[in-house]
Amino acid sequence: MVALTERTQKRLTIQITDIATDTTAVRSLDWDRDRFDIEFGLQNGTTYNSFLIRGEKTALVDTSHEKFRHLYLDAVKGLIDFQKIDYLIISHTEPDHSGLVKDVLQLAPEITVVGSKVAIQFLENLVHTPFKRLIVKNADKLDLGNGHELEFVIAPNLHWPDTIFTFDHKTKTLYTCDAFGLHYCSDDIFDENLEAISPDYQYYYECLMAPNARSVLSALKRMGELEKINMIATGHGPLLLHNVDELTGRYLTWSQTQTKAETTVGVFYVSEYGASDRLAAALLHGITKAGVAVEMVDLGSNPDLQELRELVSRVAGIVVGMPPVTNDANIQGALGTILGSAKEKQAIGIFETGGGNDEPTYPLLNKFRALGLHVAFPVIEIRETPTENTYKLCEEAGTDLAQWVTRDKSIKQMKSLGADLDKALGRISGGLYIITAKKNDVKSAMLASWVAQASFKPLGFSVAVAKDRAIESLMQVGDKFVLNVLEEGNYQGLMKHFLKRFAPGADRFEGVRTQPAQNGAPILADALAYMECEVTSRLDAVDHWIVYCTVYAGRVSKPEGLTAVHHRKVGNHY
Repeated sequence: MVALTERTQKRLTIQITDIATDTTAVRSLDWDRDRFDIEFGLQNGTTYNSFLIRGEKTALVDTSHEKFRHLYLDAVKGLIDFQKIDYLIISHTEPDHSGLVKDVLQLAPEITVVGSKVAIQFLENLVHTPFKRLIVKNADKLDLGNGHELEFVIAPNLHWPDTIFTFDHKTKTLYTCDAFGLHYCSDDIFDENLEAISPDYQYYYECLMAPNARSVLSALKRMGELEKINMIATGHGPLLLHNVDELTGRYLTWSQTQTKAETTVGVFYVSEYGASDRLAAALLHGITKAGVAVEMVDLGSNPDLQELRELVSRVAGIVVGMPPVTNDANIQGALGTILGSAKEKQAIGIFETGGGNDEPTYPLLNKFRALGLHVAFPVIEIRETPTENTYKLCEEAGTDLAQWVTRDKSIKQMKSLGADLDKALGRISGGLYIITAKKNDVKSAMLASWVAQASFKPLGFSVAVAKDRAIESLMQVGDKFVLNVLEEGNYQGLMKHFLKRFAPGADRFEGVRTQPAQNGAPILADALAYMECEVTSRLDAVDHWIVYCTVYAGRVSKPEGLTAVHHRKVGNHY
């Protein structure tokens, strides 16, 4: 194993190791990356995995992120002359895997690029230079010699429309790029420590794969037609060797549950324009936080119009990302199909893609409104390059839409608990607190009463945070925040302010006196006391996260003051 290190502002390293017969992994380790796909917070960095397969001919599976340009290219040059690589297999064209394709083509102009039809089309727009290509379909094979016969599995929407898997029949290794991966950076090549990687594995699935659960099930079915898979060589995180059946089984269980969800929202966008895919991902995250399933459709991938009609007719909500003004008949036809298939009482939300010259949004919104659809959030207009606050606005808009389409279900659940039990549970009292958090330029807050001290060494407490709360994204492991304690007899103003419903993207601190804590989060000037905290761990409690936090600073403004106490009448809703 060879490690090459480049000390920059962020730690970037390369790890090279043989993983199977004639097969070498080149892993780009991004130790300090803390965000991915905008709102996707990372706690353990990530990796971008690439692979060399040597038969009589040689194939390179995927490249790396452009930030690794020198490290990655030097590492591969140390293994093989680029001009001796016969094939470059593109699992999909997302930049974190194809960011160095253009460099590889310059170093090996005779290389043949292998990919799905959609991937080759995307790549033409990415590299702007002629290249040899081999378009593959499901079950197509490529013989490298010496037993390395590669079979391709078409796996669209995992999580881009151009995705393929590659199966090496000699080593029984399946190269899956994003699928079955996780954002987890460590020196461990494989999945020996299942307990350590499980939370990130599930979070990754929920953020990237759950919206396309039907596509996951289709890919798993096609995988079942292959020989026994010994190893899954993923594009991110450790490779799956010790727990292949367990971890693929989890995808099956989660996807079956997801597709049985009672409520689904369709998100329709065009990935190649502006920040459309990232804005759609932020909306998706907000929707799924509220327990609603999502099906995403890239209108630029020429979807089947009959399938599009069926999807629109059965979803409870519709979100449309408006592309730039276009004469593309396929996109215009898809937009017309969505409008023609929409039904009364569905929810609708529209966002611009950030392409600079978007199709008119309000005329389309008015057409949906005339059909009797409920406008779940104001049109999200992009007037400049999207920022973290833009993506947070999208997340909150998605949650608002999800809460509206599940309103009847929520009311039914409130009434489902027996009256006596409901009232008895309501007698569990708690203090009144306001949690405030800030990450980069994004700020949020929430009123909390489910707070309890949990440890002495270290000083720590737990707080229950509903999964659909806006602040939840700012309370991942490692995030810092402030717990503000409200004072008995002096809490009504703050309580009333933070109890009100805020519009997506609204400033929750407007009109409230604050000062910054050392960790950057706002301290409420009228609070009885405050504590600066860091999230240490999180426990999934179905509709809440139980967040355990350690405390490292704080003070009391009024030593004689008492904490405000909250008494509820019922125990099955706020």
